[in-house]
Amino acid sequence: MSNLQGKRLLFLGGAVQCCKVVEAAKRLGVYTIVTGINASRPMREIADEILPYSVKDVDGIADWCTKNHVDGIMNLCIDAAQKVQEQLCRKFGFPCYGTPEQVFALTNKEEFKRVCSLYGIDTIPKYEEEDVEKGAIEYPVLVKPAESSGSRGLTICANEEELRGALAQAKATSNNGKAIIEKYMGGCMDFTMSYFVIDGVPYLYCTHDRYLGLMEYGLDRQCVCQYGPSKYLDMYLEKVDQKFKNMLIGLGLQNAPVFFQGFIDGDKLRVYDPGIRFPGTEYETAFHRATGVDLMEMIVKYALGENISEYAALLEGTYRLNGMRTASLMIDCRPGKIGSYQGLPEIAQIPEVTRVSQKAFVGDTIPETGDVKQRVCEVTLLCEDAPAHIEAVIKQIQSLIKITDENGENMVISPFDTKHVYEYI
Repeated sequence: MSNLQGKRLLFLGGAVQCCKVVEAAKRLGVYTIVTGINASRPMREIADEILPYSVKDVDGIADWCTKNHVDGIMNLCIDAAQKVQEQLCRKFGFPCYGTPEQVFALTNKEEFKRVCSLYGIDTIPKYEEEDVEKGAIEYPVLVKPAESSGSRGLTICANEEELRGALAQAKATSNNGKAIIEKYMGGCMDFTMSYFVIDGVPYLYCTHDRYLGLMEYGLDRQCVCQYGPSKYLDMYLEKVDQKFKNMLIGLGLQNAPVFFQGFIDGDKLRVYDPGIRFPGTEYETAFHRATGVDLMEMIVKYALGENISEYAALLEGTYRLNGMRTASLMIDCRPGKIGSYQGLPEIAQIPEVTRVSQKAFVGDTIPETGDVKQRVCEVTLLCEDAPAHIEAVIKQIQSLIKITDENGENMVISPFDTKHVYEYI
């Protein structure tokens, strides 16, 4: 029987991608409580208790915790809950990923740029708002909220008129009311990497290349496939990895998941986004199958006060996935109301598939936002490193999924082009 049997763990956020950690907690005998006034349908089906609180309602959650016994509080992958977790864990004395200063450095993009500069980490060239008035901006540029998530509020601007409108939009979307203007890195590969810090030592466990959708569908800022390990892995290990480890050690992190996104610009990685959390994908299921390391059970144990030092040796070198390849296919739909949704049960039976995560259902209306709100499903798979086989599996998945609107018209757009799997030979 688990030492955690009967413990009560409060999870911040009821998104679909959080289901796997709730499932892990339940395997350990933990009673699961989820805050999420808009919790997803899958989460409502598996959690023991759903609380009617937004993840941003710190006072409401704190009041509930004071009146109802809980043994730990955790955030898996929700951007908005990073600061909330730190505030609540500090208040109740629970294990937490970081201090207020560490969380600030890894959530505020402006502060993150400053910290990166201290450790020789390249970032994207940035403009100030006064440069607009001076006419000192070289277009195109990317405007984005200083604090946000899910590709929301991002705009590519080709001239000053577009830039001024984008600034207003980004500020309205940003959690702190500020916007960032950066050089547009179009044409550069989007790259992501993840570390887990255990007892002050960072362990790299994931690198991915992120393929974006087609501009004709408005998904050119939206990932349609995350593929790894990255084809830039060796370059990253040689030139960048130690810089990030030095930064994480310098920040004083002790036990925490962290991830970063950036662009490959020639022989440089220009990083643009940090997070003191897990990425919002289902990669951990493929990682578990490839390495035998269950990151979801590990993080549950940490949140409930157990020592996770034993995982340090297990994580060493796992970023190569024991020579295997993983892909997370993001299924996106055009705007409209879903009338029919078929193929997921058959896809789940494919041996290489490690997770099928359904985010939208029949009757749901898909908006035209160009961000994660148009993502209706994620299929994660793990294959031997054989491009022809990987291509065949992806094409099988793409042929099985059928999503139509109320008039029977296809809604699936911008599928991943399987020619890219041959770039990894």
